[in-house]
Amino acid sequence: MRGAMTSPYPLEPDATEMRRLVDEAMTRIVHHIETLPDQPAQNVEGATEFARTLVEPLPRKGEKYETLLDQLFDELIPRSFNAAGPGYLAYIPGGGIFHSAVADLISDAVNRYVGVCAAAPALAQIEANVVRWFCEIVGYRGVGGRGSGAGGDETIPSPPTPGGVLTPGGSLANFIAIATARKNVLGDDFQRATLYCSDQIHHSFQKAASLAGFPAANIREVGVDGKFCIRTDALEEAIGRDRSAGFTPFLIAGSAGTTATGAVDDLPRLASIARANKMWFHVDGAYGALFALTARGAATLRGMEQADSIILDPHKTLFLPFGTGAVLVRDAMTLRRAHSSHADYLPAMQSDEELVDFCEISPELSRDFRGLRVWLPLKMFGVEPFSQQLDEKLDLIAFATAELRKIEGIEIVAEPQLTITAFRLVVPGLSDTELEDLNRDLLDRINARQRVMLTPTILDGRFVIRICIVSHRTHRGRVQMAIDDIRAAVAEVRRDVRNSAVPNSDGVRNSP
Repeated sequence: MRGAMTSPYPLEPDATEMRRLVDEAMTRIVHHIETLPDQPAQNVEGATEFARTLVEPLPRKGEKYETLLDQLFDELIPRSFNAAGPGYLAYIPGGGIFHSAVADLISDAVNRYVGVCAAAPALAQIEANVVRWFCEIVGYRGVGGRGSGAGGDETIPSPPTPGGVLTPGGSLANFIAIATARKNVLGDDFQRATLYCSDQIHHSFQKAASLAGFPAANIREVGVDGKFCIRTDALEEAIGRDRSAGFTPFLIAGSAGTTATGAVDDLPRLASIARANKMWFHVDGAYGALFALTARGAATLRGMEQADSIILDPHKTLFLPFGTGAVLVRDAMTLRRAHSSHADYLPAMQSDEELVDFCEISPELSRDFRGLRVWLPLKMFGVEPFSQQLDEKLDLIAFATAELRKIEGIEIVAEPQLTITAFRLVVPGLSDTELEDLNRDLLDRINARQRVMLTPTILDGRFVIRICIVSHRTHRGRVQMAIDDIRAAVAEVRRDVRNSAVPNSDGVRNSP
């Protein structure tokens, strides 16, 4: 058999071997997915030490395929955060819908190159369609280059045509957006340019700005209000100070859902400030932008469509596998002006605006056919099931927050604007340090039950606990489990606090 280990061409399995490889993997994959609800929400105790035992030299001879699969599914995969499971309410969960996994199998197996349109025009167009769908979702409606102005008056310019590119995630999307803004607005003279964001924005923004060449000292982190949204009055003051000091205020970054609390900045106001100061307006919507698929989300995100650039992570709120991000721009030509380059060994690039050479609008030349993992599930189901899932998550966070209020001592520190809420346990008489220790203990007790995983953050110097509901596998029953585990852990902690305040046998009261 040509696919057997004795074959002179082991890298070219025949049809029987290919089916065997997939069938063996599928047996384990199906079992893994079916048992996700019963798996621990996280299982990393001792995982780092275990990982060190895996260090090994380059293998010279192969091992049995089934043995390797067993090692993966029995030993390696379980020692991790179960980000695909229903109890993963930590950070911002990833989805991993199975239909996208099938799409990845197809795209990896056919292995077509889509960095240059001429290499696979139809497949490049599929990915371009996905980008257009995303532009429609966030509210980019431009149809530049088609038809005439109002009333057929050709003298009225058409609006710019929006565009974008899929990326491996929001970090690279932020980098592309900032580099694009820099090239279009500043050219090569940017050492005195300043960028503005809230102190709650995802750290990838500052990292991307640094990689794009901006001095770290030129990034202004503006304070937030009681809802953890950027203070627009403080922003305007900072812009004015910098302009008076000889700086060039260049870019404002708004958040459409922060990582810590899901806060959505006043996007219409930020857009207005950017226009008034002739600045680029960027929106980090990695977590929140796709909530525009719901009526409530669209209302919360009003003004996002005025941004010059938007990033989003479909691997978060479209439930796709990790490694699926996107950057969108209101004017597609800004990407081309920033990233276009030519080489004699490349084919001629497209001049038709309907066709896209992705290497001309992003830093990547070699790239995978990543559009299929988005295109296939959206074509199979349409967008409605995704919208319904996001609406369900909005309902679930409202339910969770209401239930938290019923627990004695729980303080809601951040009300949900999308699907994140932050809370802490408060016991009168404890110092700030003691309250932090108390809530760290509370978080450990909740997570020790392994039915859900929550994570902390620091807000206004306070240690708080987050609930983030995003996964397509998280439904009412799992959220109820989370509330039950929180309630039980709070009772344990409060009991321990009471016991520690009782005089011991020497008549001395222990400290809480």
